[in-house]
Amino acid sequence: MKITQPSVLIRISRSWHEGISDQELYEVTRGVWRIGERRERVELAFAVAGGVVREVYRVLSWHPAGSTPYHTRPLGDVCIDGRWEFVGEVAGARERHRYKGMDVSGWFEKGSSNPILYFNIG
Repeated sequence: MKITQPSVLIRISRSWHEGISDQELYEVTRGVWRIGERRERVELAFAVAGGVVREVYRVLSWHPAGSTPYHTRPLGDVCIDGRWEFVGEVAGARERHRYKGMDVSGWFEKGSSNPILYFNIG
């Protein structure tokens, strides 16, 4: 399957667990990241854990880390200078049906610790 929209895959494997709430999954996916200016062109953000897309979010805006409210994470975990977070919403049914559950285990470079992978962003 091919990703067609400007997107970012975000590895959240350390934070993901079976039974994670929708709110917690959103909050560990949306921040806080070292991510360059290309972030401004991102339309979709994919929560990836264990090589599988766990959820798809439509990115509405980007903000300095810790500047928007979190409900499941302590403020000390998200207020990190030089990092960013997005505000978004669960993507529409079409995008979720297309991408959620997709195996992307081979898409990240072996040995890379970078949790961010861009698609269709120049």
